Amino acid sequence: MSQRLAAAMAEAAESVEAALRDLLPHPAGHTARLDDALLYACLGGGKRLRPLLVLAGADLFGVPRAQSLRAAAAIEMLHCYSLAHDDLPCMDNDDLRRGRPTLHKAFDEATAVLAGDGLQAQAFAILADPATHSDAAIRVELIAALAQAAGPRGMVGGQAIDLEAERLAEAGKRMDMAEIAQLQALKTGALIGFSAEAGAILGGAPETARTALRSYAADLGLAFQIADDILDHEGDAALVGKRLGKDAAAGKATFVGLLGLDGAKARAQALCASAQSRLSPISGDTGVLHALAEFVITRRS
Repeated sequence: MSQRLAAAMAEAAESVEAALRDLLPHPAGHTARLDDALLYACLGGGKRLRPLLVLAGADLFGVPRAQSLRAAAAIEMLHCYSLAHDDLPCMDNDDLRRGRPTLHKAFDEATAVLAGDGLQAQAFAILADPATHSDAAIRVELIAALAQAAGPRGMVGGQAIDLEAERLAEAGKRMDMAEIAQLQALKTGALIGFSAEAGAILGGAPETARTALRSYAADLGLAFQIADDILDHEGDAALVGKRLGKDAAAGKATFVGLLGLDGAKARAQALCASAQSRLSPISGDTGVLHALAEFVITRRS
């Protein structure tokens, strides 16, 4: 990882964690257990990739950091809600996330469901607040874009397709490459796409720049997921911080299974180069975004 990207990731993580502490409820009264669960879900580490995308994009268009941090915290809350629900026994049934017990293991299933619900609602409340942007039209656009990215034709739809993949695997069938790419474009890529464009929305960027960022994010999201499949195949569970090999063990199709390990690595590298080329219409300093594309396919966790 380049020194510049390492510094940007560290700064983003520190700033977003501080924003999350400010924007989440402080434990009190009869909701204290729920409040503690919200904090546990959001402050458990992680790469903070989505907040970094928000901040880096916003910096290109002169957005005040106080505004972009609120949008970054909102997307991280929504992402953490998705992880809490994804780990539940009725979904992936995972016990480990980011190297520590998943939310339903640290608390209980009901609290994990409520915490996820609360984080999703809080994310939209933050975007709706005038502190995020003085222009109500901009706030509405952010809310609509995040709802689309998170909803039935976005992340939730991707999770539904993932469940269908499990049912097919149980019947001895597998999805093909196009179907797996669609699954990941929705389940993972949609929120990454919103994160990349959110700063441009806040900054009133021209459509050419927004299109470039959306295209960059589409390549980045797919590269990220292929890298995840590679880590699932040859990674170190202690570094990754979660159970490995579960998709292959369940008989589900993966990029490594469909392309082979070398083919998956080559595809990830091609997507990285494509993502970087997508940024050419943007006149600002896109160095962090270029480095981030390289990072997502070389990371070890």
